[in-house]
Amino acid sequence: MKEAEKDIKEELKEDTRPEIRKKRVFVPIIVFIIFLICAIFYSIHNYYYKSTDDAFVEGHIITVAPRISGIVTNLKIEDNQEVKKGDLLLEIDPNDYKVKLMQSEAKLNEAASSLEVAKNEVEKTQVELEFAKNDFDRFSKMYGKGITSKQDYEKSKTKLTTADMNNKSASAKYDEINATIKKLEAEVEENKLNLSYTKIYASQDGLITNRSVEEGNYVQTAQPMFAIVPDKMWIVANFKETQIANMQKGQKVKIKIDTFGSKKFIGEVESIQRSTGAKASLFPPENAVGSYVKIVQRVPVKIIFKEDISKYNIVPGMSVIPEVKVR
Repeated sequence: MKEAEKDIKEELKEDTRPEIRKKRVFVPIIVFIIFLICAIFYSIHNYYYKSTDDAFVEGHIITVAPRISGIVTNLKIEDNQEVKKGDLLLEIDPNDYKVKLMQSEAKLNEAASSLEVAKNEVEKTQVELEFAKNDFDRFSKMYGKGITSKQDYEKSKTKLTTADMNNKSASAKYDEINATIKKLEAEVEENKLNLSYTKIYASQDGLITNRSVEEGNYVQTAQPMFAIVPDKMWIVANFKETQIANMQKGQKVKIKIDTFGSKKFIGEVESIQRSTGAKASLFPPENAVGSYVKIVQRVPVKIIFKEDISKYNIVPGMSVIPEVKVR
């Protein structure tokens, strides 16, 4: 016990040395100064830059679906294959649509022949009507002068009435066939379109993704088969409403994508959405209620890349941390 007490007293004597006392004083001061410098640096940085981790890579995703139904007879694409605008992607069995087109063309040709006959009939009845009118006029004058009998006058009148009815009937038939021809012409055009829809071409350059169709599958109209993702990418960053006061179109942005570690891409603010994300959602919140709780809203900001990113594997959905220089 005495030895232990002696050791403690010696330690207390050592602690009273000037070097130890100075160290105990300066260490907290140095820590405080470092903390103060960091706080000042953070405040200055936060004054000039605004950042958020609620940001993701976005891109156009073009879903491809057939405009007709049928069996896929020729599939020319694979998963993640690069395609160019105008490339043939797949073919649907065209035989049924060829037959429908031939049938509608045959009906159209038949109607065109009937129209020619109806036209000749109209011209014939028109001549007969003109002759009956002249005959009726002549007998009317003769009957008025008492030169001809009433029987001949009535007979000419009946012929005029009959000729007029025949002419109207022929004209109506001609109009009916003409209307039928227009309908058949539209049917032919529709069948030509349906036949052309059996071949599906790429509408844009991009990569094939989400392919769910195989050769031999029967596909329905508007059934999603795959998607084309173009090379153009951008970023949608959801900044807090308190961060966008000085944010404007054209401001420079440093973009950090989680996939590429410390690599910083150069971007630019292209636009700021004119509503918060919540307001633009399918079911916007109803704030006029008694249980209202104020929540800081998020405003989507579109950021575009200002450098070539084609050599990087950047795809929609990647997590991003953008840093916008607002001052």
